[in-house]
Amino acid sequence: MISIKNLVKNYGDLRAVADVSFDVQRGEIVGLLGHNGAGKTTVMKIMTGFLEPTSGSISVGGIDVLGDRIGVQRQIGYMPESAPLYREMLVQEYLLMMAQFRGLDVSAQVPAVAEAVKATGLQARLLQPIGTLSKGYRQRVGLAQAILHKPDVLVLDEPTNGLDPVQILEIRSLIRRLAETTTVILSTHILSEIEAVCNRVVILIDGHLAADASLETLLTNSVVTLGLADDVDPRAVLDAVDGVSSIQEAQPRSAGVFWRIECADPTHALPGIAQAVHQAGWPLLELRSETPSLEQVFRDLMFQHAQEQSGGEAAQ
Repeated sequence: MISIKNLVKNYGDLRAVADVSFDVQRGEIVGLLGHNGAGKTTVMKIMTGFLEPTSGSISVGGIDVLGDRIGVQRQIGYMPESAPLYREMLVQEYLLMMAQFRGLDVSAQVPAVAEAVKATGLQARLLQPIGTLSKGYRQRVGLAQAILHKPDVLVLDEPTNGLDPVQILEIRSLIRRLAETTTVILSTHILSEIEAVCNRVVILIDGHLAADASLETLLTNSVVTLGLADDVDPRAVLDAVDGVSSIQEAQPRSAGVFWRIECADPTHALPGIAQAVHQAGWPLLELRSETPSLEQVFRDLMFQHAQEQSGGEAAQ
């Protein structure tokens, strides 16, 4: 449905998006996760035709966004982080105006508005000025305008930003209902948002693609945490242990050096890791298997990225 290939976006000397590639299949709910400034909004603006990439390509439904921007926008419903609403207009007036802007036939405009209003629970607010609505209801108006033309793809940038807990739950429930008939890609820096709504996560860190996996895969990958009292690098030794997939340095703690070891089956790998550590004569602080949380995965990826960046700068 959506194909992003080698996407790069520079703002002068700043590289906001660095060679990012991923695909989104029809019917998926994909969360674009990253810290503030990671490049999430830039990717969405390029996807929706509001920015041009420095290089690379994005296609939606087989249509290249640079080759046919309007053709891509016809397939997309877009709600930016700050939905551009006219506060003095009534909800009904605004949605009818947006239906006209979307090019809907005159005979189709009122039914389209009625369907969008029902889907977003705005029936009781139709004759209310947008400026008098709570932020949660203004978000609903933004969602309603995004689905007026029944798009194949719904693009939501920080859809619950600034909402209170009750409003957040309502918007999440609404997104899940809309996703029954629409491919959804949403950006957020809130980890619980991904876990509550999405079935797949794409993680960006400083414009780089750090992870792309289903939520189930990301959170069921088995990890062994190894803590050593001495400052040694165990990778050369542990790479030879049966069942070990990868070894990466974990975030530092108050004492010792810690490593994150990914294993297909920790039960099988743990005895081999313990034996290798013992034979090497390294004082052991900790050795345990765990199923990581999304927060832990994100923290580890941030740390690994920082390590790679500092290593690259040192090499220069």
